[in-house]
Amino acid sequence: MNEVLNSQDEVEEIDTSPMKSLLVVFSFHHNNTEKIARVIAKVLDAQIKTPQQIHPEELQEYSLVGFGSGIYDEKHHRLLLDLADKLPQVTNRNAFIFSTSGVARYFVEFHSPLREKLQSKGYTTVGEFNCVGFNTNSFLKYFGGMNKGRPNAEDLKHAEEFAQNLIKEERA
Repeated sequence: MNEVLNSQDEVEEIDTSPMKSLLVVFSFHHNNTEKIARVIAKVLDAQIKTPQQIHPEELQEYSLVGFGSGIYDEKHHRLLLDLADKLPQVTNRNAFIFSTSGVARYFVEFHSPLREKLQSKGYTTVGEFNCVGFNTNSFLKYFGGMNKGRPNAEDLKHAEEFAQNLIKEERA
């Protein structure tokens, strides 16, 4: 906390402490989502845990929680969705959603199931991020996959900018 003088010459405390952040991430196959999570976590000075490492009540200790995974059958991984179902009701808690997927153009729809679960528990979604990732699922493995080399340096830069914007929004 810092003290400042307001216009009436009274001392006012302003919270300048960093927000306490956590990323809950499930990353499989090529660890595409983990690569994005590491960049975001570095900017936010946040821990990264898997859904299996979290007790739902623990999330109440954090002012900002990021939920991310690859997209499987047009939604986040089952373990992340199951965790969201188990979360207790909260107030004044912010969350953001991120993912990697074979295609990026539909990510808003991909995020809908998780976003709806979080909102039903009282979380405010303050941002969403997606980028394509290397994909060798299903028949794609026979053709060498798609999006080879992704996420790339530009994707990681966009993830860093996304995280910096989360900080700006939190302080606004």
